[in-house]
Amino acid sequence: MRPIAFDAPGRFHRGCLHTHSTRSDGVLEPEEVCRRYRAEGYDFIALTDHFVGLYDYPIVDTRPFRNNRFTTILGAELHSGAMANGELWHILAVGLPEDFAPPHTPHFLPVEGQETGAEIARRAREAGAFVAIAHPEWSGLTHEDALSLEAAHAVEIYNHGCAVGADRPHGFATLDRLLETGRRLDLVATDDAHFNEPDHFGGWVMVKAEENEPEALLAALKAGAHYSSTGPEIRNVELDGRRLTVECSAARSIVVVGAGSAGQALHGASITRADIRLDRVNSSPWIRISVIDAAGRRAWTNPIWRD
Repeated sequence: MRPIAFDAPGRFHRGCLHTHSTRSDGVLEPEEVCRRYRAEGYDFIALTDHFVGLYDYPIVDTRPFRNNRFTTILGAELHSGAMANGELWHILAVGLPEDFAPPHTPHFLPVEGQETGAEIARRAREAGAFVAIAHPEWSGLTHEDALSLEAAHAVEIYNHGCAVGADRPHGFATLDRLLETGRRLDLVATDDAHFNEPDHFGGWVMVKAEENEPEALLAALKAGAHYSSTGPEIRNVELDGRRLTVECSAARSIVVVGAGSAGQALHGASITRADIRLDRVNSSPWIRISVIDAAGRRAWTNPIWRD
């Protein structure tokens, strides 16, 4: 069995799903944000400025910055309702229509009568967006908060801006606890770049699609045909009962993680292919794979369900 990211037709396209411009609290104009990602070899980005009244609820039209090698997906970072800690939700919505109705969110503080996070996430998904729980570690998200967001497709498991600015980059605890309840969620790595510190070009998704076009990329994201990375490449994954085969760029470790404390690792030098028996994770209904290179950079597959 090959997960869809490695079995679907097409090729991998490198993309940034979370970044900001002067249309909210970023320091670069939208055109310059797109130019820099294009210059760095990205195939696509989603410019996701903060969707609050303070910035006139922007869904930035980045279509003029597309060309035959680079495309964009419209999106925004949504905010509405209070989490358990009293702060506003941060919800990534990639693939929003330009006429998506604004919530009652005049600024970055909760106000009476606004939608909950679960409600605006549901509305975004129904409007066609790929929805992800943004930077749960940085936000102080509780397990109960995360459970309430039933419309999410994915959890942001690495956020480069949160790594650089707060040393709180991860979402693995949130993702794994949700998986353990049976929620079938994927994962994404992002930048959350504002370009006011070295918060860019650090985390990305590799999306498998036949065309580098917004509709094809969005469909692949929703289908789970992607993996995430801060450096390494994952080239193939095959699962045959208790045996896993992974092909990748040169790695020092390949780690298989399952429910609870289940985990199994293979270590070595310049590993590009590994055949791993899954004895220590065999009872887990799902596994996910981490590939770690000699510099400590990582790539992650989406969870693979074994039913």
